[in-house]
Amino acid sequence: MRNEAEFVSFAEASTLRLRQLGYLMCRDWHLAQDLTQTTLTKMYLAWPRLTREDSDPFQYARKVLLNSLLDHKRLRSSTELTVDRFPDTPAGAGQDTTAVRLALMDALALLAPRDRAIVLLRHWEDHSVETTAEILGVSRSVVKSQTVRALAILRAHLDEERLALFAA
Repeated sequence: MRNEAEFVSFAEASTLRLRQLGYLMCRDWHLAQDLTQTTLTKMYLAWPRLTREDSDPFQYARKVLLNSLLDHKRLRSSTELTVDRFPDTPAGAGQDTTAVRLALMDALALLAPRDRAIVLLRHWEDHSVETTAEILGVSRSVVKSQTVRALAILRAHLDEERLALFAA
């Protein structure tokens, strides 16, 4: 019973953060909720082993979340496109900080799932190269090279968005 109480405590403390991270990775709140539930289910099954080891359960949960997303992206049904607003929304409506946030989300969507995860771990959650490499199970050089490439894509897209906003 002690392990179950510890898991419930972990789940209550981590669910919101996992869901937010899931959303940033996939840009879909419903999928992020599904990924969070999948992650917590897998965590529950592995909990006895995790409590015996001297490791951070959230780090393991983050890795499970990423792997669940990558598994989902391999499915044929994962090609659905979600949009933030209805197509009949007038152009130029609400161009304030919301527009900047949406531009950033669109730019993140251009990245491959692993590149997006690297950018989010390095710059959203402020992890080191070494920690990011350990979380994702890749070498430090992969993290460094993909960070440079992903940031170049983000900068190019955000510069185009900024020009479009000023031209309107």
